[in-house]
Amino acid sequence: MTDSSKPPLAVFDLDNTLADTAHRQHFLEARPRKWGAFFAAAPQDPPLAEGLALVAESARACEVVYLTGRPERYRRDTLEWLAAQGLPEGRVYMRSNADRRPARFTKLEVLRRLARDREVRMLVDDDELVCDDAERAGFTVVRARWATKSAALEEAQEREGRT
Repeated sequence: MTDSSKPPLAVFDLDNTLADTAHRQHFLEARPRKWGAFFAAAPQDPPLAEGLALVAESARACEVVYLTGRPERYRRDTLEWLAAQGLPEGRVYMRSNADRRPARFTKLEVLRRLARDREVRMLVDDDELVCDDAERAGFTVVRARWATKSAALEEAQEREGRT
């Protein structure tokens, strides 16, 4: 049962939804992948104007929540990046450091938990598999198609459970 006395939630992914990861994709194309360098470069991500505008618009009627596949050990960098962009404060859900499940599983698990007591107005994400599974589960989805797609990132999200 959802609590209608609280505003609904607008849930936003970070990488390639709010943050442009193009400058660090080359770390995922290397073999072996350079995960530490990939995440260490995240504080330099330029913001994606379309995503930031949607957060600002959503914050008028919703509580904003951030849901990322980034490992928990990068929380500080992530919070600093969000603040530097002037984004609304909100809870940030991150993958545990040891969790290697595909993002579509970890994110759907969090969405379902959030929906137990709050309306989830929408999920905004660039990962097509996350979006597909969220829609099948009954969530309203906005597909973030404003960033350049990366085959290396898509493979990492689905096969390696790293972001």
